[in-house]
Amino acid sequence: MSIKSKIKTFFFLDDEEYEEEEQRRYQEEVEEPARNFKQPVQHAPHIQPKSNNQNVVSLQSVQKASKVYLSEPRVYADSQDVADQIKNRRAVVVNLQRIEKDQGLRIIDFLSGTVYALGGDIQKIGSDIFLCTPDNVEVSGNISQILQEAEYENTRW
Repeated sequence: MSIKSKIKTFFFLDDEEYEEEEQRRYQEEVEEPARNFKQPVQHAPHIQPKSNNQNVVSLQSVQKASKVYLSEPRVYADSQDVADQIKNRRAVVVNLQRIEKDQGLRIIDFLSGTVYALGGDIQKIGSDIFLCTPDNVEVSGNISQILQEAEYENTRW
């Protein structure tokens, strides 16, 4: 054998041995967790299992209670408190029945801008009552049709 063929043989054998060793290591890594696998114990969502595993998450921490803030502003400056509640991802019901009409319009304009900037929604749910929701609250249904019919009936009499 020439030196050239010996070198080729050496490197090819070395590569084959390396690949075989890597494949053997991979199989050991895959088979070992399968041997040590235990069936997980089902727990109630409010009970934290005693474990050192860092991947366990309590369902209570994920599902925070949603809150609805009720507001009845008396002056325009109160609209900032309502906007802060919307920024804190809370739905707000705003009752404008105890404020002058022009002040109420300014408040609704301000809240409309706030809700738009946060990607939320604002809906009229009653006479001078509005529901402002951030993007994490979904409102289904529509009662504005009923309101329009009721207002129409009241003006006919």
